[in-house]
Amino acid sequence: MTRTVLVTGVSGHIGARVALALAADPEIDRVIGVDTAPPPSPAGEDGAVLGRTEFVRVALRSPDLVKVIRDADVDTVVHLSLVSGPGGSGRASGSGGGRPAMKEHNVIGTMQLLAACQRSATVRRVVVRSTTAVYGSSPHAPAVFTEDTEPVEVSHSGYARDATEVETYVRGFARRRPDVTTTTLRFATLMGPGVDSPLTGYFSQPVLPTVLGFDPRLQFVHEDDAVEVLCRTARADHPGVFNVAGDGVLLLSQCARRTGRPVIPMPSPAFRFVSGLARGARLVDFSPEQLALMSHGRAVDTTRLAAELGWRPKYSTAAAFDDFLRSRGGPGDLPRALVDWLADFVRPIS
Repeated sequence: MTRTVLVTGVSGHIGARVALALAADPEIDRVIGVDTAPPPSPAGEDGAVLGRTEFVRVALRSPDLVKVIRDADVDTVVHLSLVSGPGGSGRASGSGGGRPAMKEHNVIGTMQLLAACQRSATVRRVVVRSTTAVYGSSPHAPAVFTEDTEPVEVSHSGYARDATEVETYVRGFARRRPDVTTTTLRFATLMGPGVDSPLTGYFSQPVLPTVLGFDPRLQFVHEDDAVEVLCRTARADHPGVFNVAGDGVLLLSQCARRTGRPVIPMPSPAFRFVSGLARGARLVDFSPEQLALMSHGRAVDTTRLAAELGWRPKYSTAAAFDDFLRSRGGPGDLPRALVDWLADFVRPIS
């Protein structure tokens, strides 16, 4: 039975939501949220959005983390503190300072956290948030990735590389502490009203540049389903690695049609140039792996997750994307026939 849960990354949107949901569970005695800063509160009060969660300001690399786990008799650790970019909106604390600081936070911070868990006599369950970006995006990739599929092209930098290294350390920890249940959740791109990411930023732009000749398949998971999966794996033992995504896929062209925004196809070098300008202007923070995704796409199989949990996401990929569009109150709320007509009208012009 889960008694005391430690959640990392509670200054982020998903971390705060998971901590709040677990704190609302009467069968869980304590929830401790750790980060280098509290989540922003509408009332301006530190920790107000965390319910009865006990917030502790501590960095993953700090030796104080060992003391927090020991003194609270933590039995479950939910690690949500990986950051996907070195700066910009939607990043968890600890991501400032560029790429070196990001890598230190993601990789070294996870190493320190796992070391603290390894030394603990009470930790019995560790849940780690990862990403389907570990599979990469390549023209040589399979149509659908399973958890056992090896990536065709391994990323050598950025968030995908960090996640790959983190998973390596998680596997090492699992071998050293076979008595601890370890769960790794590889999430597809998050979508929802509260999600702030490179892709939500991209789809919020008035004009959508695309790579000429490519129409990648995209997969999304709604933030509500992400929180549900994290809470389920925090409450009970579900060992292994699991892909997490909404059912189905959307082509980039279908996503663009839903937004009602004009599309400008351009050659790959031009797309990268424009993306670089947008990144420099802090409009969209596209990393190299995001650029590859916009060309080649990615889709994963979620059969293992459904079999293990006996549960399927409430939102399909399409429903998650539509809910994101509704939350932005933009052209996505127009009648679909009108959206289709507008998309067909601007295509010859672009």
